[in-house]
Amino acid sequence: MALSFIILSPLTLVIGSALAAPPASQPSAVQIPVLEINGAIGPAMSDYLLSEINLANEVSKPPLIMLVMDTPGGLSSSLRDINQRILSSTIPIACLVYPSGARAASAGTYILYACHIAAMAPATTLGAATPVKISITGDKDDNDDNPKSDAMEQKVLNDAIAYIRSLAQLRGRNAQWAELAVKEAATLTAEEALEKQVIDVLAATPLELLKRLEGHRVKIGEQQQQLHLAQARLEFRQPDWRNRFIGTITNPNIAYILMLIGVYGLLLEFYSPGIGIAGITGAIALLIALYAFQMLPLNYAGLGLLLLGIGLLVVESLQPSFGIFGFGGIVAFIIGSVFLIDTEQPELKLDPLLITGVATVSGIFVLVILGYLWRAQGNRIVSGQEAIIGAYAIVEHDFDGHGFVELAGERWAAVSQQPLKQGESVVVVQMDGLTLTVAAEQPKETYDGSHL
Repeated sequence: MALSFIILSPLTLVIGSALAAPPASQPSAVQIPVLEINGAIGPAMSDYLLSEINLANEVSKPPLIMLVMDTPGGLSSSLRDINQRILSSTIPIACLVYPSGARAASAGTYILYACHIAAMAPATTLGAATPVKISITGDKDDNDDNPKSDAMEQKVLNDAIAYIRSLAQLRGRNAQWAELAVKEAATLTAEEALEKQVIDVLAATPLELLKRLEGHRVKIGEQQQQLHLAQARLEFRQPDWRNRFIGTITNPNIAYILMLIGVYGLLLEFYSPGIGIAGITGAIALLIALYAFQMLPLNYAGLGLLLLGIGLLVVESLQPSFGIFGFGGIVAFIIGSVFLIDTEQPELKLDPLLITGVATVSGIFVLVILGYLWRAQGNRIVSGQEAIIGAYAIVEHDFDGHGFVELAGERWAAVSQQPLKQGESVVVVQMDGLTLTVAAEQPKETYDGSHL
C-alpha cells in the first residue's frame, strides 16, 4: 500500500497540474494602422503621415497600412513628400475616400493614384486635380498675352499631367482619365471611378474594406504579395503632440499672429526697456513664426511690404507727418498681408477679417502706444540720483566750503567752492553719497541793448 501511494502521488500531481494550467493563449490579432487625412494637405499632415508610415515600415511591420481620406487638396510640396514615401513603402498602402460625402480633390487624387490599393465609399468623389494657378482650358483671359506666363503655366500643367500618368501606369489604373482630371479638372463619383478602373474597390467603411481585401494580391516592387487579413483589426492612429503643434503653428493665421506678436514685442522692449518680458515673448513668438513660415509657401514680396508697413507706422509715431507715413504704412501692411502666403488654396490663405482687424489694432498700437512711450522718454526724470542732479536747493545758513541746504523739504549736507548766503538758491551739480556739491545759480542773461 505504501508502494502504491508512492507511485500514485507523482501521477496525481502531474494530472492535477495539467488540469489547473490555464489554456494556451490565442495569438493576438494583427493591428492595421489607420491614418486619417482630414482637411487641407500641408506640412503638419505630411509630417504625420511620413512618421507613421516610417514607423510601420521599420518597427511594427503590419501586413497593410490604411489611409482614410477627405481632402480638398493642399500644397504641392507636401503632396510630393507623401507620395514619395508611399511609393517607397515595402508595406502595401490602401487609401479609402471616406465617409459618404467625402472627396479626394486636387492633391487627394494624386495620393489615391499613388497608393497600392485605391478605394472609395459610396457618395464620394475624386478629381479636379488641375494645379490651382493654371487656367482651365476655355477659361483663359483673352487679354492675357504674356508669352512667358503662358510658357510657365504650360510647363507646370505638363509636369502635373506626366506625374499623374506615371502613377496611373505604375498602379495599372486609367491613365487617360487621370490626364483629364489634371487638364480639364474632370471629376468622378465612386461608382463611375470603379467602372472606369480608376479605383480597385468600393467599400462603405474601413472595416468593410479590410474584409474585402482578404486574399487580395498586390504588387510590391517586382513581387506579388497576397494579403492575409482575416485575424486583423483596425487601429486608428491619431497625430501625436508634435504633429498637433506643427499643425497649429503652420496654420497661416496663427503664424501671422505669432510674427506680429514677435515684431511688436521687440519694438515694445526697445522703446521701453524693462525686465525683458516683452522682448523674451517677442523673440520666442518670432522664432516660432519663422519656423512655421519656412514650411509654408511664403511670398517674400508680401513679407517685405508687411514689414515696410510696420516701419512706416513706427516713423509716423516718432515724427508725425500729418498721417502721410501712417496712411502709407497701413496700406503697405494690408497689401503685404494679402500676398504673404503664396497659394490659391482657400484653406491655406489668411482670413480677410483677421487682416482687417490686425491692421486696425496695429495702427492703434504703433501710433498711440509706441508714440506715447517715445514722447515719455523726453520727460524729466522725477526720482533717483538723476532727478537730484540739476535740481535747485536753498541755503540754510551762510557757509564757505561746507554747510547745509534744503532740497524738496529735506536737509542735505553740501559743499561749495564759493561762499553762499542764507536763503540763496543753488544748483546741485554733483552727488557723492549723501553730500551734494552745489553752485550758485547763474543769473539769466538779459538784453540791455548795449550790443548787437
